[in-house]
Amino acid sequence: MSSPEHAGLGRTTQLALGVGALGVVFGDIGTSPLYALRECIARLGPVDRTEGILGALSLIFWALCFEVCIKYLGFVIRADNRGEGGIFALLALGNVERGQARRDIGSLTLVIMFGAALLYGDGVITPAISVLSAAEGLKSLSTAFTPFITMIACLILGGLFWFQHKGTKTIGGVFGPVMFLWFLVIGALGLWQVLYYPEVLAALNPLYGAKLIAHHPGHAAALLGAVILAITGAEALYADLGHFGRTHIIRAWYCVVFPGLTLSYFGQGAYALTHPAGLENPFFALAPAGMSRLVLVILSIAATIIASQALISGTYSLTRQAIQLGYFPRLKIIHTNPEQVGQIYLPLVNAALAICTIWVVLGFGSSDRLAAAYGVAVTGTMVVTSLAFYRVTRQRWGWSKLRAGLLCGLFIAVETVFLLANLHKFADGGWLPIAIALGLLAIMHTWKSGRTEIQEKVYSGAITELKLAEIAKSKSIVRVPGSAVFMAASPQGVPLALLHHLKSNKCLQQTAVLLTISFEEIPQVPPEERLTLTNEGEGVWRAICYYGYMEAPDVGALCEELKKRGVPLKPQEVTFYFNREMIVTGGNARMWEWQKSFYGFLSRNALPVKDYYKVLPTQVIEIGLPVQL
Repeated sequence: MSSPEHAGLGRTTQLALGVGALGVVFGDIGTSPLYALRECIARLGPVDRTEGILGALSLIFWALCFEVCIKYLGFVIRADNRGEGGIFALLALGNVERGQARRDIGSLTLVIMFGAALLYGDGVITPAISVLSAAEGLKSLSTAFTPFITMIACLILGGLFWFQHKGTKTIGGVFGPVMFLWFLVIGALGLWQVLYYPEVLAALNPLYGAKLIAHHPGHAAALLGAVILAITGAEALYADLGHFGRTHIIRAWYCVVFPGLTLSYFGQGAYALTHPAGLENPFFALAPAGMSRLVLVILSIAATIIASQALISGTYSLTRQAIQLGYFPRLKIIHTNPEQVGQIYLPLVNAALAICTIWVVLGFGSSDRLAAAYGVAVTGTMVVTSLAFYRVTRQRWGWSKLRAGLLCGLFIAVETVFLLANLHKFADGGWLPIAIALGLLAIMHTWKSGRTEIQEKVYSGAITELKLAEIAKSKSIVRVPGSAVFMAASPQGVPLALLHHLKSNKCLQQTAVLLTISFEEIPQVPPEERLTLTNEGEGVWRAICYYGYMEAPDVGALCEELKKRGVPLKPQEVTFYFNREMIVTGGNARMWEWQKSFYGFLSRNALPVKDYYKVLPTQVIEIGLPVQL
């Protein structure tokens, strides 16, 4: 829902949305103080400590201002697709000529798909580095914890991923208040140090950051590669737009998050300047040793769990969008809360994330080593978002090339600098999110290309000249009692499943419904536009049901709606006919040979259509359909 839709809500609900945004939207960027400034200080090199720390603080502050305040909250967040945000929303908004967009995968579409795939790499590294950084806070209490840090982080992550199947309803209510407490505590601790050493506020001057880069160009890449850690999670501000609305996200940022982050970073900088010999993490050093620091460690672990939970849930949502838009094979989707359609659980995605995340923790062993691999995926996604945003400003908003080029060119120029600064991390682990993204891009491109080829070869145009009402009147066809639903990929003509049924059985039920499920490039379809129904005569009906990419199809519920619309069928006694595609390679499809084989593998292992549409197995008849690619 967009912010205008929230305008009529009461103050209590408005406040709840703002607090809720703290837990879901700002969890990732909100836990960056755990490691961002520490990594910047570690990569300053042999420079004057005061110059280096003030310069690093200046770079962090102005990176937050530019990327979050100006780019995302100032411009990108306005590009909503009926209230929803995210990189697939930009992809859908940019596809003005829908027919062409569905037939071809253009170069910019391919780049946007790669940007979406990079988010999965981010989804693996972010929980690992966040939880590992929080667990390392135990070392500030006692060095006896040091040998067990990795194990503790793995146990926390293992428990988090195990809990996913229960859904977030039971703990979702505490996410926002805990994160509000988190920002309040880190801001207060930072303010305490700033008041003790107010000279640190000089870093608000952007010249300090510029001078540091100009005077020490040899260390610029390493430093900027660490600065990017402070703005990881900025993409979530746009991706979670539909859950909370533009107004509440902006208010939460400026009233709570931005002040808390700024005070925390500057407080850490003040501590580092007044304790030049300190080798500990300046974040945990802000709290006095003893019980206060223990409370901060516990709170940081809770905050990183919430941040990880939000990212995991976002990965589920991203995958569902990709499935609905035809870029990903069908997967099992479990709705964990019938009252909230957005709360879903994908077992396969969860297992893959759990294995990869725990493997990353075990492989890297510490947050500082993991930080060396962090940033490539984040900056890559930001550049892709700017490219997609340019297409939206041109095609949807009607901006001139000059106006759109100047704004998006500025975004891309700054983000490209960050991207190039992170490329040196490739050998140290930056290859990991790239490898994950390339693997997922191969899946998405292969699936989309395969579905397009099958649609053109099998379902489009070949049988549109046939009229089922005339076939039903044929003397060679026996009409039998009962009702049947034939799933049709095309809203015209006769579906192949029905032709095979007539050829084999020489009969047709008294009520026959040709049902087409169409996924639109919008988040939700209004209820009044959900279903179109046409009476073809002779007991034959054609129904077209439209869903958005944030919605889940339910054929059982559709049958109830058809009955209400006057179709004489009994939902519990309907027989559903599906095609079961069997892929054969060696054809003339516009795909590489390895893609044809890979598509066959994906098709065999994808969730069957009947299960995806929530049809009872006892009501299904599948008809084999060999397809040569």
